[in-house]
Amino acid sequence: MERQNITLSLPKDLLKKAKILAVKNNTSLSGLLSDYLAKLTNEEDAYQIALARHRRLLKKGFDFGLEGEIPWKREELHER
Repeated sequence: MERQNITLSLPKDLLKKAKILAVKNNTSLSGLLSDYLAKLTNEEDAYQIALARHRRLLKKGFDFGLEGEIPWKREELHER
């Protein structure tokens, strides 16, 4: 995988906390950010795939076996 360097501007207190977190996780700050961004983008990809699948299902519709006719009347459903 080809890598590219980037420059970030972060508040000093956030940078300090992130460096400590990276050490606790036995990784570098770059590794910590890379892992988090990979997780975030994978979740977005999975969401978009699920959304497309659900939109296809909604467009297709659902077959309830009624063949266009409803075998009951509203009044029958709400009889007391």
